[in-house]
Amino acid sequence: MSLQFRVASAVCIAASLATILVSTGGSGAKAQDIQVPVAEAPGSSAITVEPRQSVFRPAEQPLPQPERTDPDNGEALPNAASLADLVERTALPAALSHEMECLAGAIYFEARSETLAGQLAVGRVIVTRASSGRFPSSYCGVVYQPSQFSFIHANGMPPVNHDSHLWQQAVKIAVIADSGAWKSPVEGAMFFHAAHVAPSWGKIRMARVDNHVFYR
Repeated sequence: MSLQFRVASAVCIAASLATILVSTGGSGAKAQDIQVPVAEAPGSSAITVEPRQSVFRPAEQPLPQPERTDPDNGEALPNAASLADLVERTALPAALSHEMECLAGAIYFEARSETLAGQLAVGRVIVTRASSGRFPSSYCGVVYQPSQFSFIHANGMPPVNHDSHLWQQAVKIAVIADSGAWKSPVEGAMFFHAAHVAPSWGKIRMARVDNHVFYR
């Protein structure tokens, strides 16, 4: 067979294939109607291509917090996914020390009508002040420091119903604030005032939480 005949045959075959492709495009035939057999190697099994499957990925769950321990007694503090969960898991102490009574009292009288975050923010201010070296080094010293908290009258707190839900909640927040088990939204703040007043303090404003504005 001459070279010219081989070239002519190849051209004819290519032209025929092109004609088939063009005609199928205009005849309404679909791509899946045209099947091209694939030769298999001897002894091999057919390869089946599965259609792509959509993968459902569930929403990520909150990561568990690392275990924390109470700095006073070394006991493990409960892990929680939220502050509300932590408050629910926190047990009421069998008895409150005088220091914790002062901390819980400040939270109760300053923020008992606030959200849990607002109560914790107030409690953490007391804790931060006591450890700052700029204020008295005890919670009671901070709370009873003259001209600091308006609920202090004649060097004492108003009476509290210790069986009330709000007091018990304040005690749990005090335990959390004291242990550092949950950071407040204004962590590091050492000053706050009611949102309805605007004193000229010249301090760095951090944020408003509920009805208090916090500064450092």
